[in-house]
Amino acid sequence: MYAVIRTGGKQYRVAQDDLITVERLPGEAGAEITLDQVLMIGGDSPRIGTPTVEGATVKAEIVDQNRANKVIVFKKRRRKSSRVKNGHRQLQSVLKITAIESRALGARSHTEG
Repeated sequence: MYAVIRTGGKQYRVAQDDLITVERLPGEAGAEITLDQVLMIGGDSPRIGTPTVEGATVKAEIVDQNRANKVIVFKKRRRKSSRVKNGHRQLQSVLKITAIESRALGARSHTEG
């Protein structure tokens, strides 16, 4: 079973025990978080949301809070003696997917294990 989730303005295809790097989410390393923006659940009977799947959540654990590699931003205007050099490091979180749950599949919540 896999799911397509949305976080930080981007979409990610995740399965249980996957490690993904997303834009910074609040919380300390080791904290459990719930992602409720589930756009699709795939597997034997795929379900596509409009725009999200009702009752579906993805549980994840924050493994690390760090920063991405530096991106250099360089702007130069020719013949104007004008140039600007800046750097940027995006804040990011590393998540480990622990469970994909969907309450609509049955009476109890479904967790792949």
